[in-house]
Amino acid sequence: MTTVIVDYESGNLHSAEKAFQRMSQEVGAGAVTVTSDPDTVRRATRVVLPGDGAFPACRKELFDHRGLFEAIEEAVIHAARPFMGICIGMQMLADEGLEYAPTPGFGWIPGTVGPIQPADPSMKVPHMGWNDLQITQAHPVLDGLKTGDHAYFVHSYHVRVTDPAHLIAHVDYGEPVTAVIGRDNIVGTQFHPEKSQSTGLRIISNFLRWSP
Repeated sequence: MTTVIVDYESGNLHSAEKAFQRMSQEVGAGAVTVTSDPDTVRRATRVVLPGDGAFPACRKELFDHRGLFEAIEEAVIHAARPFMGICIGMQMLADEGLEYAPTPGFGWIPGTVGPIQPADPSMKVPHMGWNDLQITQAHPVLDGLKTGDHAYFVHSYHVRVTDPAHLIAHVDYGEPVTAVIGRDNIVGTQFHPEKSQSTGLRIISNFLRWSP
């Protein structure tokens, strides 16, 4: 078994690699590899796509790595292997991102990535720091967690899903802000599980044992 964290030069992956390696050792989920090699991604048991920064820049970097998206798509869509998107890696699951300019996403989970718009103008954007998860529906990746458990966020945009069945958890930040989305073998977290202490480590552990 191999879990790959896709490296397309979008952020420092060191903390994610260490968190996934730690939890993989605990649950016996095999090797964790950071890679930009399409063949390695294609053969992976599980795929993790992180992303830091802006939606258009992350998408460009990913697609500039020849064959990498196609390998992800083959593993996740055609072979139905478990997939986790983190932060922008989660946002790119949607149809379109509206940060700076309309930019196409993967279209794996219908929806649009738009700005956070708190009703209270005193609430600052970006949404940065700890916030309490509001779990909308049960999901294996959230096993052992409950509404009120907190996670660490740093973002100004969030996914607005078309189908409410794809919304797994949100947080309140002057409006409901999407925290976790998913369908079938695909899940995404807007927050960084590797920076979310016990909550995040539990999510990583659950993902590494998940058999959709």
